[in-house]
Amino acid sequence: MKFRAIKENHLFGKAYQRGKRAVTSALVVYVLPDYAAKRLQMSDTRKQLKNRYGITVSTKIGGAVTRSRCRRIIREALRSVEKRAQLKQGFLIVIAARSSAPKLKSYDIEKNLDEAFGKLG
Repeated sequence: MKFRAIKENHLFGKAYQRGKRAVTSALVVYVLPDYAAKRLQMSDTRKQLKNRYGITVSTKIGGAVTRSRCRRIIREALRSVEKRAQLKQGFLIVIAARSSAPKLKSYDIEKNLDEAFGKLG
């Protein structure tokens, strides 16, 4: 499954400032309603609402290899959570990794994502 990514810096900033936040041991998840969701729905071939995702990993966590590995693990855990759980659509979701994230396996990250999405509803 291919994710629709958040690419604009101002959307990350809006999610950080105005979005609802859930903090777990390895991740911080920010959720904000996507005001461009209806416009993007029209351009979609299936005409469905979609979430847009952004994953951030700070340089404090490690070098480029560590950060890329962390992003890949979070992306894979997000795929499995999205398959299993019925997430509401039409939101900007930003996932920020914390310092304990690189040490965890994908199923641990999955548990953290489940916990965060459970807190956010």
